[in-house]
Amino acid sequence: MTAVADALAIIKRGAHEILVEKELEQRLETGKPLRIKAGFDPTAPDLHLGHTVLINKLRQFQDLGHEILFLIGDFTGMIGDPTGKSTTRPALTREDVIKNAKSYQEQVFKILDPQKTQVMFNSSWMNEMSPADLIQLAAKHTVARMLERDDFNKRYNSGQSIAIHEFLYPLIQGYDSVEMKADVELGGTDQKFNLLVGRQLQEVYGQKPQIVLTMPILEGLDGVQKMSKSLNNYIGINDAPDDMFGKLMSISDELMWRYFELLSFRSLAEIEKFESDVAEGKNPRDIKFLLAEEIIERFHDRSAADKARENFISRFQKGVIPDEMPEFSFSAEMPIANLLKEAELVKSTSEAMRMIKQGAVKVDGEKISDSKQTFSQGASLVFQVGKRRFARIQIQ
Repeated sequence: MTAVADALAIIKRGAHEILVEKELEQRLETGKPLRIKAGFDPTAPDLHLGHTVLINKLRQFQDLGHEILFLIGDFTGMIGDPTGKSTTRPALTREDVIKNAKSYQEQVFKILDPQKTQVMFNSSWMNEMSPADLIQLAAKHTVARMLERDDFNKRYNSGQSIAIHEFLYPLIQGYDSVEMKADVELGGTDQKFNLLVGRQLQEVYGQKPQIVLTMPILEGLDGVQKMSKSLNNYIGINDAPDDMFGKLMSISDELMWRYFELLSFRSLAEIEKFESDVAEGKNPRDIKFLLAEEIIERFHDRSAADKARENFISRFQKGVIPDEMPEFSFSAEMPIANLLKEAELVKSTSEAMRMIKQGAVKVDGEKISDSKQTFSQGASLVFQVGKRRFARIQIQ
């Protein structure tokens, strides 16, 4: 294979779509480092593994010698990304944005080389734009094109409100590409419309249109919905090593391969060998150990990964209940679904009922099947939800 073909193989790994691949190939053939853009709105202080799917791809471009432009959307963050939203999203305060942006920078450099990464803030040019400038920018796009976007279209046709400032979001994200002179912009599949706006605006401003590369949305621990803090199916990159290890070991064997493809830096050939080993009878748990160790080493260190594995084996493989756990006292009249919620083992009684139905709730090692079950006064019991959540509850 040629150097360009080798580079393309790395770039295409795990990617959902490249628009336009031929243009990317042509720019790679020039041998010049490309300007690779990815933007993140600092809407929350912590990143999770779902966010790192894009950051990993940036690292691959970086290792290939390209220039990484990590854009923190401190201006767009105050608008609120309407992507996938059925209602207008509340804007963040300037103080929240600044605080979260600082946290983002600290976290991304666990993956990217800080010496080879240019961190940019879109407020640096948007704050300089006058109202007249913004009106001129708005004149370069149409309402009809905005309403082609799926979420806007659905809200419009169902009679739900769309605030004017929400139309500005994709417009400003697109204009960021003009200011940054991006050759390639990365985003999730849900960002395709916004990325294409950037491509269109660059043409309007006389620039070569950027190549758009979309990455899949990583499923959370449930293997169904996208990884999200609000859905409590996430692994935070600042999570403690033991928590990270336990969460990664809890994913299904099928989902493990998805995580390997999008999160691991191992070669595809090595991952294919793992799949072959499992097909021939190797325990998938042993392969999952390797994934968990790699992720923890990336965000902590090797000794933390080794220790987390030892703790996992001691705690779960041998069925050992932890020596220390939260302790509570509750009324004997309280059903188990409410006990679990009050002991903060679940977020809600509906989650408790779902976990009970799935057979994921135990009391003193025995599975519980009735969400209305109560317990005898005076009992002191160990309640367990899933593999990692424990609490000792005194029944009064």
